[in-house]
Amino acid sequence: MSRDSFIRSAGRATFSAPRQVPIRWRLAGGSALLTLVILCGFAGAVGGLTSKRIHEDFDREVASAAGELAASVTSDGPAYDQRTGRTYLDGLRPDLNSFTPGSGAIIRIVNGQGVELNSTRLSKNFGAPTPDKSVEKQGYRVVTRPLRQGLGQLPLLSRYYVQYARPLAPVEETVGRLRLFLVIGVLSGAGLALLAGLMVARRAMAPITELTLAARKIEKTRDPAERIPEVEADDEVAELARTLQEMLQSLDESRSETEAALLRQREFVADASHELRTPLTSVLANLELLAESLDGEQREAADSALRSSRRMRRLVADLLLLARHDAARQAPHSPTDIGQVLVEAAAEIGVIADGHELSIEARRAVVDGARDELHRLALNLMENAIRHTPEGTQVRAAVERVDGVVRLIVEDDGPGIPEDLRDRVFERFVRGAGDRGGSSGLGLSIVHAVTESHGGRVTIKSPTSNGATPPCGTRFEVTLPLSDKHSAAPAA
Repeated sequence: MSRDSFIRSAGRATFSAPRQVPIRWRLAGGSALLTLVILCGFAGAVGGLTSKRIHEDFDREVASAAGELAASVTSDGPAYDQRTGRTYLDGLRPDLNSFTPGSGAIIRIVNGQGVELNSTRLSKNFGAPTPDKSVEKQGYRVVTRPLRQGLGQLPLLSRYYVQYARPLAPVEETVGRLRLFLVIGVLSGAGLALLAGLMVARRAMAPITELTLAARKIEKTRDPAERIPEVEADDEVAELARTLQEMLQSLDESRSETEAALLRQREFVADASHELRTPLTSVLANLELLAESLDGEQREAADSALRSSRRMRRLVADLLLLARHDAARQAPHSPTDIGQVLVEAAAEIGVIADGHELSIEARRAVVDGARDELHRLALNLMENAIRHTPEGTQVRAAVERVDGVVRLIVEDDGPGIPEDLRDRVFERFVRGAGDRGGSSGLGLSIVHAVTESHGGRVTIKSPTSNGATPPCGTRFEVTLPLSDKHSAAPAA
């Protein structure tokens, strides 16, 4: 990948990432971010001003204490300590250690060169005095003031100075706590804004959630007659709900029109197929009589026309059955022995079963159904097995009663159904590659339609024969409900 392509891909990924975040989180996050920016600016201004005010108050307090001390110090005069070898002010008043108790202040009396004369018990060397100035040294705020009191016969003590120092640590701790409280306040405010944004966004998105649930329900039921929930507020969401409802109404009307057209078409096909049966029966009867009275080539032509007409009658009968199923027209049902139906169908299929080993296991099992349709079902299943398998294939048909239902089973050990046709075998006009009889492709469609109209189901399997791999053979199982009047009778 080239450098430009990589940059474009990274850019698309960067811009598409926020779109993957739910809208409610984007709204709440935007609100929280805006609140965070505002609070940061407010906290910065408040913190800066408050910190400056704290330092200014501290500096004024130190300067005031230093000035007060410088104005109140008195002494009996300089004295010399022979033991330590240094000069000090004797009889210094007030006591430096008790001047500002608990403040941690350091007080020093120094001369012009910074030599210490008197001090508190805790002392530090702050160097030469800087009169009337406030400086920061060794973590202390140091204010120097000259002593201005006269002491009787002694000269003015203006050459002596008081250095008043207060530690900056308590002030910095106060400022640090202030900043910590401001940071906690900013983060707490942003967090509360996020929670409030989520609640507001959830409430605002509630109508859209209802629309989504309604749309999913319509998707599952495929019923456009379902109504979209009404939105109380007159806003964009309400406009969307009204638009969706109008769209569903249009779809419902269109579906109704389509269903009505399809129903008319199915009824037409059913009626047309029914009407075609009478002239076809007449044509077949006349062709049969004509074929018996002709000889030679004329007889062969009549036989060919007779075969085509019979095939046409069979096709019309198939179309009529499917059309009745589509139009929900059900033939009258009565108790029918499906085992006897299978025997009759096997006798009829014997004409085209040459070269196949056909075995029948028909037990008595009574179902409520249309005998002609059940006969067509059994006949089509066996005919399908014979037409799509080579000679020598074993075809087995059986009827059994299991757990209150009837199973009609037709299986063979032929090559099986190809994978690409397995999901389409019950569709209309689908023919397999091995069809040797030129069928119309409606046989299994009729099986499926008859099974559904009788409240059953049909399944297809490919059992393995003689341990062959991959599996070969085809097995159709039609499951029908046992007749209520005969469900308690034992199997024959």
